Amino acid sequence: MNRASSFVIILTTFPADGDAAALARTLVDERLAACVGVLPLMQSIYRWNGRIEEAGERQLVVKTTAARVDEVRERITALHPYEVPELLVLPVAGGSEAYLDWIATETAAPDRG
Repeated sequence: MNRASSFVIILTTFPADGDAAALARTLVDERLAACVGVLPLMQSIYRWNGRIEEAGERQLVVKTTAARVDEVRERITALHPYEVPELLVLPVAGGSEAYLDWIATETAAPDRG
């Protein structure tokens, strides 16, 4: 098995007027993600409840391990203001060993010894 397959990128969006940085900080603080990129404002156009809607949003790019996906999903669902938040899990096909090591280290449960 390719070592990189142990890592994933999770995408979610957050409303432009919400505190996307707070969600990002929570995921990193709780070691659920090594890093969360909060991208600049974008305009999303989508169908919701039979209507075409438009909204300003920010894309969050969550770098984590495959082992943490369920926990990240639970936290995003708990903290997200949307009824149905975007949550897409993309497998990592490759990456530098040093960067993958960093993700693994930063998402590991802290020693309690």
